[in-house]
Amino acid sequence: MTAKPSIPAVECWRLDTATRTAVFASFDGGVPALVHFGCSLPPSEDLHALAHLALPNVSAGQLDPLVPLTLVPTAMTGWQGHPGLVIVDKDSAAVEPHLRLKNAETSSDSILWSAGDEGRISLTMEARLDEAGLLHLRTSATPKDGHKLRWLSAGAVPVPASMPRILDHGGRWTGEFQRQETNFRVGQHVRESREGRTGHAHFPGVTFLAESCGENTGECIGATLAWSGGHRMIAEEIPDGRRQLQFSMLDDNLHDGMVSQPEMIFAWSDEGMNGLSRAFRTVPRGYHAKRKPKSPARPVHYNCWEAVYFRHSVEELKEIATKAAELGAERFVLDDGWFKGRNDDTTSLGDWTVDEDKYPQGLTPLVDHVLALGMRFGIWFEPEMVNRDSDLHRAHPAWVLGPDDQPSGRNQHVLDLSRPDVCEYLFEAVSTILKRYPVDYVKWDHNRILTGGSPAQTEALYALLTRLNEAFPDVEIESCASGGGRIDYGILAHTTRVWLSDSNDALERLRMQHEASRWLPPEFQGSHVGPRHCHTSGRVLPMGFRAWVAAQRHMGFEMDPRELTDEEAATLKKATRWYRDNRDFLFSANHYRLESNDPEVVAECFVGEDAERFVLFRGQAGASAQIAARPFALAGLDVSALYEIHLLNPEVVTAKLNRYPANALLDGETLTLSGAALLAGALRTPNAFPATMMVFEGRRLGKEEI
Repeated sequence: MTAKPSIPAVECWRLDTATRTAVFASFDGGVPALVHFGCSLPPSEDLHALAHLALPNVSAGQLDPLVPLTLVPTAMTGWQGHPGLVIVDKDSAAVEPHLRLKNAETSSDSILWSAGDEGRISLTMEARLDEAGLLHLRTSATPKDGHKLRWLSAGAVPVPASMPRILDHGGRWTGEFQRQETNFRVGQHVRESREGRTGHAHFPGVTFLAESCGENTGECIGATLAWSGGHRMIAEEIPDGRRQLQFSMLDDNLHDGMVSQPEMIFAWSDEGMNGLSRAFRTVPRGYHAKRKPKSPARPVHYNCWEAVYFRHSVEELKEIATKAAELGAERFVLDDGWFKGRNDDTTSLGDWTVDEDKYPQGLTPLVDHVLALGMRFGIWFEPEMVNRDSDLHRAHPAWVLGPDDQPSGRNQHVLDLSRPDVCEYLFEAVSTILKRYPVDYVKWDHNRILTGGSPAQTEALYALLTRLNEAFPDVEIESCASGGGRIDYGILAHTTRVWLSDSNDALERLRMQHEASRWLPPEFQGSHVGPRHCHTSGRVLPMGFRAWVAAQRHMGFEMDPRELTDEEAATLKKATRWYRDNRDFLFSANHYRLESNDPEVVAECFVGEDAERFVLFRGQAGASAQIAARPFALAGLDVSALYEIHLLNPEVVTAKLNRYPANALLDGETLTLSGAALLAGALRTPNAFPATMMVFEGRRLGKEEI
């Protein structure tokens, strides 16, 4: 009779914050496994017992060993799911490495392990638990002796059995961050971007939810890959019931040198999905704080694109700038069309010199006018791209990434940033404009999917952006890729704003901003008031709705302000003035997505750190199924406090749906309710037409007012 395998020996490590603990274990000297990440464990916790409980008992029909899910699982251990590492020999035949732990270096917040298979591959794995309770994982591998790397995960982690729901986001151009949900089942749920960039449909993040998890209650975990190129996510359940998550850069090439995966960032919450969001938002905010210790006010943008497109006239742009300033704009952004020969999208990308036909005196007359109006000046670039009809392409056709017979996209091609001469040219071209004019903001666009491009393209972009940020520390850079085609924590390490979508349709924006807030701080999301007639959807929406949807995020305008009626201008001025007066509060407050009990209502609440004040946005997208507006619960308030509440914009309420008001909110008067009542769902708002945004303000009453 075959002897039973012995219970493996275990070596354990733990990382702790005040509220989170991560525990790792190496079984019989193998690669470490994450055996606990979540609630804080007591110092007396028996980590060896905890580690052994991560191993399932062996049943009939299985291999004999007790097999852990390590950070880099391989079939050699008996793991039956997707491997975390695949290597081949010099003849491209698959090889199963026998990985052994070599060393572990620990500090107060991190652990660095080294492991490998002698003669085949060496590995390093790093885990770091930050102050926000986020677990950062990173893996690097170096093949040896003719072996090559085919696949490497940033780290394989377990997904708890209590969380069967998988939430991620699809989308498209002008329809980014579309929520989609499925459940685990035996097999793989795979998300993959092959665009050479993040992609409109492929934000590299996923959330796993308990059955009862909502926005403010329940348990969940989330993970994202901090990477701006092609990537793959695998969420898998194997037959023994265990579930794993892996993220990786997408790279179909074999590598005989070192490969370092980007960080995978992992969060746990027992306070619903808003708990995850509060933790994840610390990442881009932390990047921003390192670059600019004093975050600049998020100035109201005016972008000229949907007013003039390629039709640039200095006098017309001056007139538009004057109108924009009167409405409250604080930064004028000159979009596509300012450079040599650029009259449509078929020509001139790459020729980053000012068009002398449109601007015979350069940009100075326009810039001086903008500055005299008290506005800052920003400008659009698309540095990674080139048109074949350009001086740059005629001089350097070999600079194009990919084969000569590849399809174009928007009449353009991609420059090969892995070439040092390309990046040097781009740095000098952009720098020349930034030195010549008082630019404090760059809209950095990327309007084409790649038909090739390894991770080297993305790494070279990061290096270029790093160099520009160091040379021009007072210039902010926005990530735009036909809108939301490159939004991730990799690009946010180098930029301070994202253009969430090329759609300025406020109905589209209402939902996508709400979903994007799962990962992005509100102040990082650019949101503009578009033209009366939206050119991407064909819809005509009320100015009040357009303005207040934009005022929830980093606000701007992108229309011809000369088209506005007096009433529209007054409405926009009111919302803009409110945004300017309140942005410091909004972008320092705790942000909560609320469960409105109505799929046509999108609601968010901004609550001050001291719970002294809140702002509630209630957006009505379509017609509700029921007659009356349903009450819903707020979040983040002090249960013992009394709050005075008023409707900031009662003019949006229609008498047709509210013939006999049940309270005074409709008339602009105040109500007083306790935090306990508001958290329990006592607030019933007026009934609303579709495309309506109501904005409520609440403040805690002082003892002398009670």
